[in-house]
Amino acid sequence: MTERAPLGVAVIGTGRMGADHVRRIHEVTSGARVAAVVDVDAERAKSVAARVDGCTAHTDPAAAMAAADVDAVLIASPGPAHEATLLAAFEHDLPVLCEKPLTPDAASALRVLEAELRLGHRRVQVGFMRRYDPEYAKLKALLATGQLGRPLMVHNRHRNVASPPFFTSSMLISDSVAHEADATRWLLGHEITAVTVLRPTPSAGAPEDLQDPQFVVFETDGGALSDVEIFVNCGFGYQVQAEVVCERGTARIGDGHALVTSMAGRWGGTIAQDWTERFETAYDQEIQAWVDATRRGAVTGPGVWDGYAAAAVCEAGVRALENGGRVEVELVERPALYA
Repeated sequence: MTERAPLGVAVIGTGRMGADHVRRIHEVTSGARVAAVVDVDAERAKSVAARVDGCTAHTDPAAAMAAADVDAVLIASPGPAHEATLLAAFEHDLPVLCEKPLTPDAASALRVLEAELRLGHRRVQVGFMRRYDPEYAKLKALLATGQLGRPLMVHNRHRNVASPPFFTSSMLISDSVAHEADATRWLLGHEITAVTVLRPTPSAGAPEDLQDPQFVVFETDGGALSDVEIFVNCGFGYQVQAEVVCERGTARIGDGHALVTSMAGRWGGTIAQDWTERFETAYDQEIQAWVDATRRGAVTGPGVWDGYAAAAVCEAGVRALENGGRVEVELVERPALYA
């Protein structure tokens, strides 16, 4: 039997995340190779391409997608560029893994959804990598058994050491809480119907004019509540934790106690310092799952509907942050393709 050729992937965007995905596909993922990289910075694209034999460098995504050895696309460019790249990929009917956000707002996400519907089949997996994290997957599986009864509440904590200098108050929701929006929808199997954002006094460690931390409350169509503490300048580490409170019990993940030491009159462990450390396994498994599904002609995992729903939730959250009060989430009727 002839061995199948590896999936040729074009990686669009070679910043921190894109370059890490190039490394991942080249060194960790089986069944795929990096065929091309794309970046508006030509020198950066050439530098990243030089690390992989046979990889070409481009500044135009369309040129990479037209290459004969490109079978699929991984989008890791900034969010505002995603819509144009996705539509170009649809023109070639190429499978896509698109890092979140699908697009930065619900209107553009809806345009992508409508374009995929015109294709008549799914082509996009959205990079909500927490679904591939072993702890989150275990929590999802436990909830699915029904042992704990109906979920009533979810408590989420999302903390970063420090925010990037360009971070704004609304980005705490659109760039960070977006993960909890998807995780809540996925864990519970509910849609989020309304968002409220409470604003405690900003931390002294937060940059001037940044509302940090924030306390976000989601309401769902299944009658559950999900709260999120988002604190992006906590100063001590990167923490992502979730606890689901159900009728007959609770389940919690993210305590980070895989290794606890006792020495010199002290006990304790380490705290991850950023997302690349905490979710390395999730990213590895996400990319491998995408490659495996693509090679067998399937699309699995979170899709365009999930990216659109998260964008709509985040828009409602930003309005709640800026204007106060409870803001309802506006969604179109879910198409049968995404049932």
